[in-house]
Amino acid sequence: MDIKNKVAVVTGVSKGIGLEVVKILLEKGSIVAGWGRNEPELDHENFHFFKCDVAQEASVDAAFRKTTEKLGKDIRILINNAGFGIAGPTETFSSEDWRAMFDTNVHGIFYTTKRLIPAMKQADEGHIINVASIAGLNGVNQFAGYVGTKHAVRGISHSLYMELRDFGIKVSTIYPGSVQTNFFDEIPGMNAHENMMRPVDVATTIVQTLETHPNYFVADVECRPLRPKGKK
Repeated sequence: MDIKNKVAVVTGVSKGIGLEVVKILLEKGSIVAGWGRNEPELDHENFHFFKCDVAQEASVDAAFRKTTEKLGKDIRILINNAGFGIAGPTETFSSEDWRAMFDTNVHGIFYTTKRLIPAMKQADEGHIINVASIAGLNGVNQFAGYVGTKHAVRGISHSLYMELRDFGIKVSTIYPGSVQTNFFDEIPGMNAHENMMRPVDVATTIVQTLETHPNYFVADVECRPLRPKGKK
């Protein structure tokens, strides 16, 4: 897709991968609607922030309505990036935290995607990229809830691409390993460090996936740090 002048919705734009995706899209001439709970420090004529908590369908609906009122209904790109993880043993895990992860990481994808599909079908062109995690491919000790959400993202994405491919709409999933983001802030004993991947590199891969030939479809992208523990 030629992404210049195309309207893109990116969720979770406050920081990390989402913010880096926005910056690259703007550099390449896209018009970006950034949805997030907190507005990033980003000043660009083609960046438009809309406050949104993807875990709440009413919030998504309001952001969608405000976005289309300002930028029109012809939205060709959706990056479902918003998500978070909490670790802990299952027997003592908070049910509230468990539900919160599913509300954001899984239900949020449904709330956003269902609203953007009709315009993509009408245009006979669109690309939805869902940001999963290596946790969507493997089990992770003490991350049962988070892993469950990312496995769900994988299943939703694969089913959606089968549903939408005949309408010119691509649905891709990216599975990053450890990234230097705020993801680890709330996880005891785990901290982001320089041997993790840079958010800008993951964001670059996401945008490269968007820029493929219309009949070339990348279903899954798995990316990991080469030396997660540094040089020996």
